[in-house]
Amino acid sequence: MAYVLKDGSILTEEMIEEWGEAAERGELPGGPDDWEWVIKPPGRPQLYPNEELVTVAFKVPAAFRDLIDSKAKENEITRSDYLRKVVSTALSL
Repeated sequence: MAYVLKDGSILTEEMIEEWGEAAERGELPGGPDDWEWVIKPPGRPQLYPNEELVTVAFKVPAAFRDLIDSKAKENEITRSDYLRKVVSTALSL
């Protein structure tokens, strides 16, 4: 079976097998400039790359959580981003 990629090139099952076998042997295609995606950790970019991040957890009534979520949704951001913004404002940062 063959697949047509977005750029129009063809990818065959044989190519996938060959690449898989090469990867299992530790052979990576290209050179170091092409390998960034292999060694980059998954996930989104760090929020504060030069700072150690810590978790701060506390309990609030469910009604507070609902209000926080409502405000976050109004601002089209996540609950965490909204709370970071609130804390930053409260601390005048």
